[in-house]
Amino acid sequence: MISPASAIPDGEAVELAPGVHWVGAFDPSLRRFDLILSTANGTSYNAYAVRGSEGVVVVDTVKSEFADVFFARLETICDYSEIRAIVLNHLEPDHSGALPELLRRAPQAEVLLSTRAQSMLKAVTKADGVEYSYRPVATGDTLSLGDRTLRFISTPFLHWPDTQCTYLEELSVLFSGDVFGCHFCDQRLFNDRVGDFRYAFEYYYRHIMRPFRSHVIEALDLLEPLELALIAPAHGPVLRDGPRDYVDRYRTLAQPTLQAETCAGEKTLLIFYLSAYGNTERMAQAVYAGAEGVEGCRVSLFDLEGSEPSLFVDLIEEADGFVIGSPTINGDAVKPAWDLLSSLTLVKLRGKLGGAFGSYGWSGEAVQMLEDRLRGLKLVVPRHGPKVKLIPTEEELDECRAFGRALAEHLTGVANQARVVDFADLIRP
Repeated sequence: MISPASAIPDGEAVELAPGVHWVGAFDPSLRRFDLILSTANGTSYNAYAVRGSEGVVVVDTVKSEFADVFFARLETICDYSEIRAIVLNHLEPDHSGALPELLRRAPQAEVLLSTRAQSMLKAVTKADGVEYSYRPVATGDTLSLGDRTLRFISTPFLHWPDTQCTYLEELSVLFSGDVFGCHFCDQRLFNDRVGDFRYAFEYYYRHIMRPFRSHVIEALDLLEPLELALIAPAHGPVLRDGPRDYVDRYRTLAQPTLQAETCAGEKTLLIFYLSAYGNTERMAQAVYAGAEGVEGCRVSLFDLEGSEPSLFVDLIEEADGFVIGSPTINGDAVKPAWDLLSSLTLVKLRGKLGGAFGSYGWSGEAVQMLEDRLRGLKLVVPRHGPKVKLIPTEEELDECRAFGRALAEHLTGVANQARVVDFADLIRP
């Protein structure tokens, strides 16, 4: 736990800008967030209060276990009777945990939240029996506090459907919700005073924001034009030193790079394989050779045994198609093949080309099982992939080369007519 002289004492609010205070909580002992994210330094639950000439607005709250310190900080800068509105950028429990009690203490406050958050708000408050009024807001809507104006910006799926950002126009402060945040607890609070949190920032992006890359790009288009004196995220350090750098970093992380490396009109095909005795590997090389012979198709070959499947997510999302080869072991495709496919559930795949192939000893179910999963991921599977019993003959390798060539021709439009697998074709020995 960080506890230097510059750490913020419990119960003390921190002024970020004139009339703008941090009233959140630190959780240094947390080591896993939502069961899936490692948190080597714990996290913070950032909440904020904005004072204008016509009242106070609270932006987000904290996890319920930390409500006492949140209220203690809030009480140092305002009376509950002054709170005019509560803005909820995101309703996950780590942001809305103290909301029911805040509504009891400030019953006159109106709740402002995104349109998609309305049903979630009812779920958050239903067990507490509190009465309140709320108003959904969308991009461009504003709330006036007299001499201060809050403008709302919808940023859906970053990382829940309900998320939004709130911008304080007069001071150029962006309350960004989970965007530009990270799980990093350092009680010195500001990015120019805390320890090095770059790993936490990028880890958070990869696991929380990366699955919604297209939504990140849409949000950046709205946020980049803003003047930014300070970014106040829902987790991690407050970004007062070079806030624009963090926006630029998101753009770099989110921007597809493959298009810049390929020629105009060139299609890309990825071939993945695993091989127990070298048989599926020989098939993969033949598929590769067949596809590479088609002009206008850029082909890449990867052995999954030597790599982590998650490393290929970006490649697959940017490619035009991919094929996976696996032997059949115990009546199934091998685990790394399924690991690769399961890592793609939040990636945009609809309409991409897909295919499968593999060797087997007894039963040979893997190819059709993989093809079924590819269809479930909304890929187009234009033809059945080859499956070979044990060691492939030269004739069978020719079939693999023809398979690769046909896929590449499908991508490049060389084939006269795309042959999409018919349901009747699935019933075969």
